[in-house]
Amino acid sequence: MPESLLPLSTIADKLLIGQYARHVLLCIGDACCIAEVGQAAWDALKDELKRRNLSLATGPTACYRTKVQCLRVCQGGPIAVVYPEGTWYAGLTAEKMPEFVEKHLVNNEPIVEMIFARNPLAPLSPLGRGVGGEGRPPG
Repeated sequence: MPESLLPLSTIADKLLIGQYARHVLLCIGDACCIAEVGQAAWDALKDELKRRNLSLATGPTACYRTKVQCLRVCQGGPIAVVYPEGTWYAGLTAEKMPEFVEKHLVNNEPIVEMIFARNPLAPLSPLGRGVGGEGRPPG
């Protein structure tokens, strides 16, 4: 790894990047939903993941979260996508967040009534995998 990337690698280590089972991207952009609704959903997701020890954790239910401004759907938000299974949710408001975390992230039971698309990620080839499959590029 180039020396210039070492500070980023240190940050990634502290965030446990490479050790999560899932990644939730939550769109709170104003083309998707009202700003207050999006921010409330984000706060609820953060709180729920922390409360259940799923954030900054390791193991089969460990989950990384990212707030984004656009997932290009631009209606029916807040919109979320859960990877690696690629499950797309509409209307994931703060009120629905505890159910979402409990059912999908903890119990592996997607909430069919809220899903509008699926796009699972294909397994990476050996060339696309980090050393030891830990999400880091070889180097």
